[in-house]
Amino acid sequence: MAKITYVTSESVTEGHPDKICDQISDAILDDLIRQQPDSRCAVECLTTTGLIVVAGEIRTKGYSDIQGIARAKLKEIGYTNPAFGIDHEDAGVLVSVHGQSPDIAQGVDEASSKEQGAGDQGMMYGFATNETAELMPLPIMMAHKLTRKLAEVRKSGEVQDLGPDGKSQVSVEYHDGVPKRISAVVIAAQHTDEKDGEKLRLKTAKLRQQIIEKVIRPVCGSYLDANTTIHINATGKFVIGGPEGDTGVTGRKIIVDTYGGVGRHGGGCFSGKDASKVDRSGAYAARWVAKNVVAAGLADKCEVQLSYCIGVAQPTSINVDCFGTNKVDEEKIVEAVKKHFRLTPKWIIDALQLLRPIYQKTAVYGHFGRDDPDFTWEKTDKAETLKKECGL
Repeated sequence: MAKITYVTSESVTEGHPDKICDQISDAILDDLIRQQPDSRCAVECLTTTGLIVVAGEIRTKGYSDIQGIARAKLKEIGYTNPAFGIDHEDAGVLVSVHGQSPDIAQGVDEASSKEQGAGDQGMMYGFATNETAELMPLPIMMAHKLTRKLAEVRKSGEVQDLGPDGKSQVSVEYHDGVPKRISAVVIAAQHTDEKDGEKLRLKTAKLRQQIIEKVIRPVCGSYLDANTTIHINATGKFVIGGPEGDTGVTGRKIIVDTYGGVGRHGGGCFSGKDASKVDRSGAYAARWVAKNVVAAGLADKCEVQLSYCIGVAQPTSINVDCFGTNKVDEEKIVEAVKKHFRLTPKWIIDALQLLRPIYQKTAVYGHFGRDDPDFTWEKTDKAETLKKECGL
């Protein structure tokens, strides 16, 4: 008899307060890189009702209109109506930014006698599995596709009365480690209010049906069955959302950003950080390695852990865990990885072309499993090399 297990992952829309902050942080980073590719940036954002606060450290020869960037991002997301608790024209935007610490800079800057060191210490994880075409876990891929579709039908007007904030959650039933069906789908979708109670009841009932027909069924398809549980705005209504409903902070959706709780996480967020920060570049490289291992057929699942010391170029450790699905010895895989992935910060930045203004679009719907040429860490360009190196 098959062993049945369940994995649940969530995603949030671009109007979620934490994701507003991630997007503003990465929009500032992109603006700086556009002017000076090797700009240093570590910018955090906080938002609450009617207010955005931006703080952090920057070193650049350029200039960034941070207030203008924050307002433009609110407008793009859809916060154009004061009824949603914040709008791009009237929101307060407070900025407190200073220069990068020289103690950090001296260990990170590349010198003639020393290769560029890591921008911080820490450990980063990358993960891949062959259960989807994207080599990602199915629950997080489904969750991202649901929130992306929710935003799409809102912006197109296909579903009326939706607000920018929203969340999804997907539970997948596995039989002996293979995904078989979706056991539960949860959607929270912000919507406009009605003063009349009966009108509000009718509106929410209509929205539920539209979300099932125009969002859930097109995305989840054959994974749904008669026993799938579906919850949409389970409290009854979702009028107060966005920064008015919950304070948002950069970097508070790190599991949404990565693998949905499948595999481990080093704890560092990505958004607002330039590529010298290995929290970002190291995690991208770890995904690149893990994906190539799985694409090469060396394992069905692969998790890669990298660790770094601030100011030191070489990783302090490289570990590969294939959870018993490897086709060759893990030691052989590790040696092949070390041979063909140098994994110093400078090598990663050059190999993945990370000094480009590509980061705004990473800040929503996941940093991994995306079919976009700018997401260079999704390449499987070293799969054949690893395969030959390991004798397959």
